[in-house]
Amino acid sequence: MATKVTPRSTDYARWYTDVVQMADLADYAPVKGCMVIKPYGYALWENIKAGLDRRFKATGHVNAYFPLFIPLSFIQKETEHVAGFSPELAIVTIGGGKELEEPLVVRPTSETIIGHMYAKWIQSYRDLPLLINQWANVVRWEMRTRLFLRTTEFLWQEGHTAHATAEEAQEETLRMLGVYTDFAVEDAAIPVIAGRKSESEKFAGAVTSYTIEAMMGDCKALQAGTSHFLGQNFAKAFDIKFLDENNELQYVWTTSWGVSTRMVGAVVMVHGDDQGLILPPKLAPTQVVIVPIWKDEAQRSQVLEAVAKAGAVLRDDVRVHVDDRDEYSPGWKFNEWEMRGVPLRIEIGPRDVERGQVMLARRDVPGREGKSAVPMEGLTGAVQEMLTAIQINLYRRALDFREAHTYDPKDYTEFQEAVSSGFAYSWWCGDEDCEARIKEETKATVRCIPLEQEPGRGKCIRCGKEAGERAVFGRAY
Repeated sequence: MATKVTPRSTDYARWYTDVVQMADLADYAPVKGCMVIKPYGYALWENIKAGLDRRFKATGHVNAYFPLFIPLSFIQKETEHVAGFSPELAIVTIGGGKELEEPLVVRPTSETIIGHMYAKWIQSYRDLPLLINQWANVVRWEMRTRLFLRTTEFLWQEGHTAHATAEEAQEETLRMLGVYTDFAVEDAAIPVIAGRKSESEKFAGAVTSYTIEAMMGDCKALQAGTSHFLGQNFAKAFDIKFLDENNELQYVWTTSWGVSTRMVGAVVMVHGDDQGLILPPKLAPTQVVIVPIWKDEAQRSQVLEAVAKAGAVLRDDVRVHVDDRDEYSPGWKFNEWEMRGVPLRIEIGPRDVERGQVMLARRDVPGREGKSAVPMEGLTGAVQEMLTAIQINLYRRALDFREAHTYDPKDYTEFQEAVSSGFAYSWWCGDEDCEARIKEETKATVRCIPLEQEPGRGKCIRCGKEAGERAVFGRAY
């Protein structure tokens, strides 16, 4: 099975597509740029959703749902917003066989429709803060698409909040960036850099945009989640006002933030190898697969009895699957579950039954080195301990990879070399013209200005002007 996968070292883009399809995550839809998320891929997305949704609710947010169709006039109310999204909009002009009085936009994001509703719902400071999230699909007419990473239609969550003060809204913006960081590190085992977007890279209509940036297995960057301080831009466009405690009318301050099915692609590219997926245990749809091994009917009944016992013992504590199909050999099953990235395989054969043990095989450590025999007694504890070790190892391995490919270039020549093979962490003046020239000359962009900055000042890596901050530069998806 793995021989059909293009090696990462040969063609990383082809490898990615091969793995996504052969691991049964997704397939191409008949509409160009769209995808069908298959059950295994959707189960992975559901676990991502669960990890995020739990965190949202713990921070006081509630879920709602807003319409897919947005009046075109709503999009046009916020000047920067319409300018930023205009090339990507899908617009409906005919409905029910008749031309619509006003064209409808298929939502690219929901700031405008939610702003309209918030103007109706918010009257007093007692109505604030308003903390709402929605799980939805959006459409952005992309020219170059790739499964999960960039599709015309994708799934995501988008949070939209309204606050009485700028300070509260800014605090919310950074709080949710922290939630995304915690999820990426703790659940997805992906190290990320939290930082501020440059002016040219910020969300259309935002005052300030923040991001978590991750390094993929080919050393390119992926924007894994964003959180935006919108100031009063949308409040003024949609007349969202409230009476404050002094009975004076004020505009609210708003935020928005989102993570999409792009996170599935990130998990594939950060952890996968030439044998397929490697899924972090916290997100894996199946954390443990049990594969029985036998030669004759007498062995079969003994082995399957032990397999059933192991499955029953584990089922309450881990997501376990027993692969007792007769039509496939154990070796074929090993390859299939390796392709699907199941973190831990349990093998049970006649000798294991005799010895009262099972064989554990880690997906993140290939070959004999990743195998160990453990007693059937106490199996649940041993499996949970192993899953924890795999989760930690995947994060550490990804972090080591990023650090090994992050450079501190001394001059622009070294900078150009750095961004061709990883991230460059360099002093930058913040000038948009300087940024544009860097992009033109190197194909690298400012991924973010990290929130954690070392004290001091330096010289801009390109123009030599005085610089007070460092930025992370890299080529990106």
